[in-house]
Amino acid sequence: MATVEQDGKIFVGKSDTKPEYLTLKLANRHGLISGATGTGKTVTLQVLAEGFSRAGVPVFAADVKGDLSGIAATGEAKDFLVKRAKDMGFDYEPDRFPAMLWDLFGVQGHPIRATISEMGPLLLSRLLDLNDVQEGVLNIAFRIADEQGLILLDLKDLRAVLSLIAEHADELTTQYGNVSKASVGTIQRQLLVLENQGGTKFFSEPALALADFMRTDRDGRGYINILAADKLIENPRLYGTFLLWLLSELFEQMPEVGDPEKPKLVFFFDEAHLLFNDAPKPLLDKIEQVVRLIRSKGVGVYFITQNPLDVPDTVLAQMGNRVQHALRAFTPRDQKAVKAAAETFRANPKLDTAKVIMELGKGEALVSFLEGNGIPSLVERAMIAPPSARLGVITPEERKAIIQASPVKGKYEQQIDSESAYEVLAERAKAGTTTVTAPAQGQAPGQAPGQPPAPAPGQAAGGGILGGIGGLLGGFFGTNAPRGTRLSTGQLVAREVTRSVANRVAGQIAADLGRSMGGKTGGTIGRAIVRGTLGGMMRR
Repeated sequence: MATVEQDGKIFVGKSDTKPEYLTLKLANRHGLISGATGTGKTVTLQVLAEGFSRAGVPVFAADVKGDLSGIAATGEAKDFLVKRAKDMGFDYEPDRFPAMLWDLFGVQGHPIRATISEMGPLLLSRLLDLNDVQEGVLNIAFRIADEQGLILLDLKDLRAVLSLIAEHADELTTQYGNVSKASVGTIQRQLLVLENQGGTKFFSEPALALADFMRTDRDGRGYINILAADKLIENPRLYGTFLLWLLSELFEQMPEVGDPEKPKLVFFFDEAHLLFNDAPKPLLDKIEQVVRLIRSKGVGVYFITQNPLDVPDTVLAQMGNRVQHALRAFTPRDQKAVKAAAETFRANPKLDTAKVIMELGKGEALVSFLEGNGIPSLVERAMIAPPSARLGVITPEERKAIIQASPVKGKYEQQIDSESAYEVLAERAKAGTTTVTAPAQGQAPGQAPGQPPAPAPGQAAGGGILGGIGGLLGGFFGTNAPRGTRLSTGQLVAREVTRSVANRVAGQIAADLGRSMGGKTGGTIGRAIVRGTLGGMMRR
């Protein structure tokens, strides 16, 4: 492919008039790959992933059908691949790419785990299919966990906190709003369903360190992280929620870099419609926010779906790079999809875009990539380049060898059960000190009654620098005022500024703590500590 590759660009295919390139500097402006089943979307995904890897850009992609794993194996010079390469003006050269294999269930790759605290109440409510009332109760559970200094790592931690608030429902109602035992029971039942679907394997430790996705090999090629999703896709809600969580974590943890010469990571979201189906407005707003802002973190997001109408307009508007495979107009909705897809391209006077979409053959696509100052190119009909790596699945033996040679081998395989909310509440129950009252004035979140009072503002007590930060900011801006105290206008404004600063400080401190504490609890404990220290300031 050396005759068509260019520095700073990925060769994607060739139209009648010119080669079609995706510019790396504009690759973080996101993209959309769409088309009917069997029209070549996965091949296009593989071509792009190979191009990013060659350029030293790590990639994450979900392998829904199991055939993307072949990117880790050397391709074969089959006749149709050799012919297509010749037609495009280059010789076909088989290749393979560095890959890491992942699996939520730990069967076909390294386990991926997250904690309950990292997932948060919004995504967890989506995962459990909770209504507004039940989501409110779940938010109360997270709030109490913060105030009691309880770390939520796994499902049994959340169960323990829910049992605590059910036991004290009457006294909590006046403090936090109505807490229905029936709602708590419903959440507990949904957690049981999640456990039966393998949730106990996902919600545990060691939690995933996103830095492990950002790797290159000795030759400077970016690692392609492949998530085995053939079984995960059987639970569409878990699949969509997990990928959104991963995207949100990237958004929260990665620093601002503006528009780099090439992305820091490219994230391919296959079967994207599963993310948006029946999603409530708050969740859609979060998705739109993440997609809109994450490009400044150097992350490119590419949605793969059958129908462009599957993606909301507010999100679709962020997709600057487009590859549209064939659509079939058998129904009125199909006809609407064809028209909508055609209208999203920059019109080419030489093409009847809507007509061409229905005439495209396998391996053909309409393409439009950003160029120059971020302006979409005229839509062109192009043949997609042949992938260099294998088209299809790898054998179980090859999969095992790839896992054994992985740079993260052994880091995530052993599940850890750290001391967290479940163990702490069990100990408190034995001692008869279980309580759900809010921290008293001058009492830090998680500080049991009778403990020494909280340090004065700016004083670094047992929390060291963390306690000093919380006290100093709270004292300076007046945000440590008792509940119910009326703040001045200046204090209210300062409080909001403090919250914003605290969020950024918390992210960096948590990352440092995670690195210093090693693999046992990673960034999870770090984030939980920071939430406990700065949380009292941000909750008021």
